[in-house]
Amino acid sequence: MIRFYNGRTLEGLGVTENEVWTDADRIVYVGPAKADAPVFEREIDLRGDLLMPGFKNAHTHSAMTFLRSMADDLPLQDWLFQQIFPREAKLNPERLASFARIALLEYLANGVTACFDMYFFTDELAALAQAWGFRVVFCNSLTPGNNWDDLRRDHEKYNAMGPFVQHRLGFHAEYTANLDMMKYVSEAAHDYRAPVWCHNSETKAEVEGCIERHGVTPTRLFDDLGLFDYGGGGYHCVWMTDEDIAIFKKRGLYAVLNACSNAKLASGIPPVGRFLRAGVKLAVGTDGPASNNALDMFREMYLINVLAKLGEKDAAAGDPGVILEAAVAGGARAMGLSDCDGIAPGKQADLIVIDMARPNMQPVHNVVKNLVYSGNPGNVKLTMIAGRVRYENGAFFVGEDIETIYRDAERHTRALMAEV
Repeated sequence: MIRFYNGRTLEGLGVTENEVWTDADRIVYVGPAKADAPVFEREIDLRGDLLMPGFKNAHTHSAMTFLRSMADDLPLQDWLFQQIFPREAKLNPERLASFARIALLEYLANGVTACFDMYFFTDELAALAQAWGFRVVFCNSLTPGNNWDDLRRDHEKYNAMGPFVQHRLGFHAEYTANLDMMKYVSEAAHDYRAPVWCHNSETKAEVEGCIERHGVTPTRLFDDLGLFDYGGGGYHCVWMTDEDIAIFKKRGLYAVLNACSNAKLASGIPPVGRFLRAGVKLAVGTDGPASNNALDMFREMYLINVLAKLGEKDAAAGDPGVILEAAVAGGARAMGLSDCDGIAPGKQADLIVIDMARPNMQPVHNVVKNLVYSGNPGNVKLTMIAGRVRYENGAFFVGEDIETIYRDAERHTRALMAEV
């Protein structure tokens, strides 16, 4: 058992001074100190620091670390089709495993305890997630050129792996799909009674192209095809009509906000105010390290809030509490990790410690606003997943030599770039 004491605890959006005890992979007690406490394997004196649930990065392409800062400052379509796709074609399982290790280290150092990943060679990342004890929920990047049967195979295989690997049905996007493939995904969703995910309305050109092809927006098309009959949602969700937002509300869908990537690629500003007013469920993701270029949930929360103000030309727009909740509990629920969404007995012990003694966290007028407007990964002191500390005070506990991981990733990157 592990005891956290003498600090602040973020429960929901309320800050308490409760102790938190963990046993194996679960939280077993939240409350005031007890005189008859059991013997603990470790006691962690927070010294006024904040204990909170880990961030859930709800849209990632983790192994894209090899493209970080390689193809910047280009429009989305040029970036994707001229720079990214040709280099991704040179990936293989060994390379992906190497690049994914870099991403998982960055997640741990940034207080991220789970990611919602859409990429290639998923078996390699699944094995890594199991070995390191990091939570990964996969979503297929299905396109007409893929083997469509992989969708069902992956859904059954990964959801049987546990405890660190899960799967959700999905495909890349409308503009890389066709009607036959989307109908196939819809049939699978009905067979499994499962939610469906994909990139949705990321750019104005994407929406206009869908209207030219099908006469409706991507959201309306997906809904008409029955893809959302069992829930799910979309990544980005920037160019959303009022009808699209109404569909998201009606179906209980999640809009995963990726403000940094959208801003860097000049795709647009997500309509956060309209989502909030409509009561649409929200989650937060960084997108991949090629388009962000960091896997930093603090920066993501900050930009979502300030761009909401800019988009509505109203400094009172946005809600840091709602966005913090989206980055923690919203992401967990969107990914199907309902037992990882907060601090309460019975929940998974997926916890992080935030250093409140750093200058950027002082003075403490409002903990939530400090996290959203002032926080950064340097404030993360500890990251625990399933009751095991995986990162603490700059050190990683993943069972591998970190310098070797860096050297291997650099070697594979140079070899891949020489081939394109």
